[in-house]
Amino acid sequence: MFIDVHTHAFHPKIADKVLLQLEEHYGIRGVGNGTVEDLLARAASAGLDRVVVHSAATAAAQVIPANNFALSLKEAHPAVIPFGTLHPDFEDWECQLERLRTRGITGLKLHPEFQGFRLDDPRLHPIIEAAQEHFLFMVHIGDTLPPDENPSCPYKLARLMDLFPRARFIAAHMGGYLHWRHALRSIIGKEVYIDTSSSLTFMDDDTLRAIWRTHPRDRVLFGSDYPLFDPADEMRMLRRRLALSDTELETLLLNGATALGL
Repeated sequence: MFIDVHTHAFHPKIADKVLLQLEEHYGIRGVGNGTVEDLLARAASAGLDRVVVHSAATAAAQVIPANNFALSLKEAHPAVIPFGTLHPDFEDWECQLERLRTRGITGLKLHPEFQGFRLDDPRLHPIIEAAQEHFLFMVHIGDTLPPDENPSCPYKLARLMDLFPRARFIAAHMGGYLHWRHALRSIIGKEVYIDTSSSLTFMDDDTLRAIWRTHPRDRVLFGSDYPLFDPADEMRMLRRRLALSDTELETLLLNGATALGL
């Protein structure tokens, strides 16, 4: 089963607005219209079987609506594997975890930059402790600020890995968007998943090869970060940049199913 572990889709009423916000933040003009229908069409064209769709509540009041949307995607689209979301300001997080678990959600997305907290916020600790048995964490790592100022960075994730050795984390963006040298010093080579999303366009060859050479191959997952990038385009770039054979690319595409327990 070929899986894209890092995508986003939005309700048609807000998709245009979100695409504009993403362009303003990252300086990237996205592809398509950001809806699940467009995502699934592109995934099918790329030969993918399923996609993991992420959302991150930017405030406590958005936790329940965001999870409602995730659950609606799960019910309406068998090819979609939605991750849920929580926020440190959301007080009833234990009930929300149970709700997600009983409805078949197996992952949670954390995006400190967009959600407005730091990855070293101790309020996350009881959430991770409670969720680690049933949920895989997709964590946005890195951005333009240096590690000490950045809400998320590889060093902060490394600390969480030490605190919660049984927790399963995916360090998005090859271990940290624009923080790859820090990722090489802290989490690359360790027992953490990384995905390929929003990395290949920005990473130099030496850094890409260093990560590919050092990290366990079975813990490298394919992710496109749709609607920022098209899955088929990202697969072609991955094949070219790393000179992957058909078998090597297929193996990487299968890693997502293993990580998700499918």
